[in-house]
Amino acid sequence: MSDLNLETCDTEPIHIPGSIQEHGFLLALDQDLVVKYCSENIISFTGITAQSILDKPLSKIEIFRDDFSQGLESLVRFASQQEALINQNAFTYQVNSKLFNVIVHLHNGYHILDFEPAVSNLTHDLQSLVGRSLSEILADKKVDSLLGNVAQQIRKIIGYDRVMVYKFHDDGHGEVVAEAKSDNFESWLGLHYPASDIPKQARELYKINLVRLIADVHSSPSALLTPPVNGKAVPLDLTHSTLRAVSPIHIQYLKNMGVASSFSVSILDGDQLWGLIACHNYTPRFINYKERESAKLVGQVLSSAISFREQEEDQQHATEHRQSVETITRYLLRNIAVQDALINQECTLKEVLNCDGAALYFENKLHVTGKVPDEAFINDLVDWLGDKTYVDGYFTTNKLADQFPSAGKYKNTASGVLACRLGKDLKEYMIWFRPEVKTLVKWAGNPEKIINKDEKGMTHISPRNSFEEWSQEVELSAIAWRKHELEAALSLRDEVNYAISRKANELRVINEKLRIAYEELDAFSYTISHDLKNPLATIKSYSQLIKKGDRSMDKVVMMADRIDAGTQKMQLMIDEVLAYSKVGQAKLQKHSIDMQKLLEDLRDDLIVANGHPNLVIEINGTPDLVGDKVMLMQVFANVVGNAVKYSSKTDFPKVTITGTQTATEVVYAIADNGIGIAKEEHGRIFDLFSRASGGKDFEGTGVGLSIVKRILGKHDGTIWLDSEVGSGSVFFMSFQTKKSA
Repeated sequence: MSDLNLETCDTEPIHIPGSIQEHGFLLALDQDLVVKYCSENIISFTGITAQSILDKPLSKIEIFRDDFSQGLESLVRFASQQEALINQNAFTYQVNSKLFNVIVHLHNGYHILDFEPAVSNLTHDLQSLVGRSLSEILADKKVDSLLGNVAQQIRKIIGYDRVMVYKFHDDGHGEVVAEAKSDNFESWLGLHYPASDIPKQARELYKINLVRLIADVHSSPSALLTPPVNGKAVPLDLTHSTLRAVSPIHIQYLKNMGVASSFSVSILDGDQLWGLIACHNYTPRFINYKERESAKLVGQVLSSAISFREQEEDQQHATEHRQSVETITRYLLRNIAVQDALINQECTLKEVLNCDGAALYFENKLHVTGKVPDEAFINDLVDWLGDKTYVDGYFTTNKLADQFPSAGKYKNTASGVLACRLGKDLKEYMIWFRPEVKTLVKWAGNPEKIINKDEKGMTHISPRNSFEEWSQEVELSAIAWRKHELEAALSLRDEVNYAISRKANELRVINEKLRIAYEELDAFSYTISHDLKNPLATIKSYSQLIKKGDRSMDKVVMMADRIDAGTQKMQLMIDEVLAYSKVGQAKLQKHSIDMQKLLEDLRDDLIVANGHPNLVIEINGTPDLVGDKVMLMQVFANVVGNAVKYSSKTDFPKVTITGTQTATEVVYAIADNGIGIAKEEHGRIFDLFSRASGGKDFEGTGVGLSIVKRILGKHDGTIWLDSEVGSGSVFFMSFQTKKSA
């Protein structure tokens, strides 16, 4: 169908036709209940003209005053105050001995009153019939039999010649999926109707007006009269009016079908129009408001039943998809590589959805399972997907060749595609493929509308006038992807992205550990090539001298002593390196530590070992710590021991240990009056085998503070210093504590 046809149908202003159907009459009142609109045919129902009551208050119009009640005005005010839905405020009212159903609604500031005859052609007990119908409908478990039963029950209620359940497909076209009819009519079951038969704005109105009656297609609509505003009549919005006139195109369409009267009931799935119960009669037929409401009730029950049944089916399929996703997720949690988890296990990417094959394009490599197109095509498809903009990182189609023409050659494997992008910026996809499924669609006549031009060259649309079965073979089309399938694909995408992110974080951790290990290895290499080389050179030199044998015994003993000292220095350095290495491998055994006792014991040991008569170690404040007692003993032994060592050459060496505690941390400060450390050396003093330049006259390997820093790191602690050459040093150690509640 040409764009012109669709555009013209979809823009027809059917909500403001300017007229109503002639089986009733209409009044529209402003907020003061003054008549502002009146249908011209009011005279045939009441004997008064529209012109005679326009701009008059309702209370002043004699025919609408009732001696036995408060009149129409009071009923309108009462109905307008009710909290019922639009078009549900109806009451019975008598005019000139004729009984009417008056349906009142308030819209755009107007009280709109539809007067419809209350007469009914039905003689059966409507309430009892509807009750039995609903019971039978709710008993059906399968959607197909449910729809067929509904068609039969609606036909019983309204007595139309043909009742069809008409389902809308995703592209807007409709299909007759159930039918109840008189035996003398041919069946239309299974016939398809183009989307333009019920254009877009009409489908929107069906979501608002759940029932719609066209009593007689051969009747002439009655115009709505209204006083002009600034010389122009303003059309009244009849969106919610039960009497709203019908599009001339649609009237002609029904005439071409031989239909004299039609009635429809909307079927909703949530807020979407699922379909219609479409009823045709081949002679004019009016069904009153109550009968239509009964049919609407059946339609509402059907809407709920369809939604429930389809949700049940979707839930069953969703459960199957979810099981496959969970199986693959377990593979991913076992740290199996993404491509292996999705392609090379018992449950693969293909099993997640109902498809013939699937592909994973990951880290610039293609992995496939099942029946898929060749690698070159998939690579082209991936490039094409990367150039497209699609919502939420996915793309679906059951007609790939319409958008990606080269897919036509691969219709047996790739007529339908569902693709999910992994991440936002990388060209990585999970892709599912479906093959072509050829279908024979039976249309009710050629779906193309007829375009005519008048003598002025203006284009006009004529509705179809032939409804003979017209078959069309649909090719290059696959089974459409369902909502639950897309949800399963997106769920798997999230799991894969999580696994990729987790692996990336693990790699970051590993890389950081490798970086630290490399730095330590570099330091070890330096130690081997520099620090260990010196004692080794000493050992080698003296060994060669002894080997020459031309030295006195005293000199040989002296050289042997030097060799022994060199080996002891090498052993010490090796032991320190091993100690440093063990800190990184050891597991913490955390306990509460009595710091008062630990520091007092350490002080006593250091005073005895140092032997300086004037050494003072002062302890001020000892808040307890939680940690590994052996490791923290090593920390304080190193730091306090250094303070004693580097202040031992003063006349009155003094070391002060001070502990303070806040709500979030414990800080220990160890101060001494020793040689101090130059500020430019503060940054590297904690590096492996690094020593302050002023400490050359003191024994040491430069490993102790490195061990301290590493132990504190395992305890989520930190260490820093404040020192100047000749002014002593203060080392600070911070330990995190839990915040108080």
